[in-house]
Amino acid sequence: MSVLNVNLDNFEELVANSKIPVLLDFWAPWCGPCKMMSAILDQAAEEAGEYAAIAKVNIDEEPELAAAFGVMSIPTLIVVQDGEIQSELVGLQNKRTVKRLLEVS
Repeated sequence: MSVLNVNLDNFEELVANSKIPVLLDFWAPWCGPCKMMSAILDQAAEEAGEYAAIAKVNIDEEPELAAAFGVMSIPTLIVVQDGEIQSELVGLQNKRTVKRLLEVS
């Protein structure tokens, strides 16, 4: 599965109503660590297949979503399952940690 782009218009459909875990990547185009995280998330999305989804939220374009999740630093990774936050990490993470967040082998 490829990385999804989430905004206020599609949040309910892609995240809140998802039957699989969704890892939200809160990022911005000017953020160096976010760019490095993006490559890792692309790989993790391919490996996750249909068992989990990875979605990006540009905080410059979607400040309401960032505020709703209490994002203070980026990159911030938040896993949502069944409409509930399951876990959260701040800062650049490696692929092993991302896969562990999603419980993807």
